[in-house]
Formats: sequence, C-alpha cells, structure tokens
Amino acid sequence: MMNKQTKKKIYLSSPTMHGHEQKFVQEAFASNWVAPLGPNVDYFEKELAAYVGSGYAAALSSGTAAIHLALRLLGTAQGDTVFVSSLTFSASCNPIMYEKATPVFIDSEPDTWNMSPEALKKAFEKYPRPKAVIVVHLYGTPAKLTEILAICEEYQVPVIEDAAESLSATYRGKLTGSFGKLGVFSFNGNKIITTSGGGMLVSDEEEYITKARFLSTQARDPARHYQHSQLGYNYRMSNIVAGIGRGQLLYLEEHKQKKQALYRQYQDAFADIPAITMNPLNRDGEANNWLSCITIDKESPVTPDMVMDALDAENIEARPIWKPMHRQPVFAGYDFIPHHNEGNIAVSEDIFARGLCLPSDIKNTEEDMELIISTIRSLF
Repeated sequence: MMNKQTKKKIYLSSPTMHGHEQKFVQEAFASNWVAPLGPNVDYFEKELAAYVGSGYAAALSSGTAAIHLALRLLGTAQGDTVFVSSLTFSASCNPIMYEKATPVFIDSEPDTWNMSPEALKKAFEKYPRPKAVIVVHLYGTPAKLTEILAICEEYQVPVIEDAAESLSATYRGKLTGSFGKLGVFSFNGNKIITTSGGGMLVSDEEEYITKARFLSTQARDPARHYQHSQLGYNYRMSNIVAGIGRGQLLYLEEHKQKKQALYRQYQDAFADIPAITMNPLNRDGEANNWLSCITIDKESPVTPDMVMDALDAENIEARPIWKPMHRQPVFAGYDFIPHHNEGNIAVSEDIFARGLCLPSDIKNTEEDMELIISTIRSLF
C-alpha cells in the first residue's frame, strides 16, 4: 500500500508557467535591466491597466504594499477609522495597522460571501466618517458593488477595491479592481497569474499613481543629492519579476476558463449530495473561480476537518476558509459589525466553521480530479 509520501502531490493552486515568461526575463538579462524598474515594469503597468480598464498602474512588490500605499494616498493616519471585510486574508487589513488607524470589520452576506451592504450601512450609522472602505472580492467572486458603492457615495467615502483574488472577474461587464478610487491586485505564487511575488495598484487618477511610484521608491526628492522630505518605502517591482508577469498576462483568460471549468466539475460531482454546497457566485457578475470552495451542512456527521484529513492522506492539498479577521487574536478588541441582527451567528463565522477550499490547480489531470472527488464522496 502506498504511503502519503510516495503519492503524487496535488496542490491547492500552484504556479502555471508557459514559456513566454522566459522570453521577457531573458530580455531583461540581455539588456542588464536586472535591478528594480526597467522596460518590463513600464510595459507590465501599461498592459495590466489596459486589461483592467484603469487609466494608470504602479507595479509593486506585493498586493499588501498596494493596499498600504492606497491608504497612504488617501491620507489615512492615527485616529482614522477604516472599514474592511472580515472574511479575508490578513493582508487586506494589516496595512490599516501600519498607519495606526482603527479597523472596523464588516461581516459577509450569504449570497456571495463578500462584504454585507446591510452591515456596511450599520457601520456608517455607528461610525459616520471613516477614511476609507476596503472591499474584498473573496475567492474571485465579485462583491455586491452597486449597493456598496452607493452607500459609500452617500457618505462620500472612497473605496479601495481589494481584487487580489479576483483578477479577470467581472461585475456587470466591468472588471473588478476598476470600480473603486483605487484598485489592488496580487501576483503571489498561488494567484490566477503570478510573478512569483508582486502586486499592482491601479487608479483612473494619475496623481495617485504618480505619488505611489514616488513613495514606493523611498520618496526620493528630485535633487542631485539624496534628499527625502517624507517617509518612503522600498515597494517597487523588479524588472525580472515584471517580465514573468508580462508572460503570465498572455494566458490570464485561459487560466480563468480552466478555473471556471474546475468549479463546474466540482458542482456537478457533488450535486447529488445535499450536505455539500458550492461557494455562491454573484449573478450580476462572472467569477474567476480562483479557488473552488464548499460548505458542509451543520447537521452532517462529516466535518471540513474530516474532508481535509482524508485528502491529506492522499497527499492532496486543501485548506480551511479564511478565519474571519474579527476572530484573530491580533485584532482582538476591534469592532465587528454583523450582517444579522441580534441572536444569530455571524455569516463569516458560519462560513469559516462549515467551509473549506478545494484543490483548484489548473494543471490537475482528469485522474487527479477523479481522486479528489472520489475521496470526498467516500465520506458521504
């Protein structure tokens, strides 16, 4: 009998390289543009901005850096309040703490798992003057942007769109990341396209992106000597990394189609198991299905841990849903605005308790998918 170590590893979501990446990287080596900045950075910014439909873009070292600079550009400072989705990865809200501002965590709604417009309204009633609202498109599914943007417009508060997981997803025909005052993307190794590590900040307002590039290169003043009049950061993307991104961007739509196909395959495979529900999609948009997820009925004897353990025994990688930020020890004591009124478990907590992320690697073979699906079905 094969043990776990001798079985093929099936990943949650690993990089998929095609070869074009090497062409752009080789150009960087040939021209000796190896250090940060260079032609690949310039082109990647223009190509990504054009794809998304934003006017301008700044290539950065990470999506976290992009969120941090977005907050800086909006003037976030100690004493300010920032609303942010609770059901997300910590990178969405850590930059709030960098600026010594105060996060207020907003619950999810069940239709898309994203920020609840109802909870957002309640947050504004309690804190009418936040500095910004950070909306996350969780697992590649667009949030209810019409409602959220209308609420924020009523209070004249800017929106930062965390589209780190949703590059190529659309809402009412328009790409996510292009709705807010500022949009954020991530090219981490597990994302739909990767640069190995990196991010992008986009905006239709050129002054924001010009300032972002300045701040991300240590805020060096335009003087012959090294002079700095304000605090800067080492946040710029390297020319090598940008070359990988340019090659990956050529295959973004192909990656999305394959991610969507995996979601549909799981959906069909579990359609006859009432205890399993796929993560919901926004009817007003098109998800990129970065990760396919399920929730398990709370009355079922099968738990998410049991599913993950069974997959792990086959050397198959799965993982829990993000633990809500308001439940994280590092954010203990900060306010949380629930979707429901009194007496119900928070939507984000319920999703976390009953959910898990399934292997969503676009390189999975039919044999891989059969093993994943049969392993899960055997528990029910």
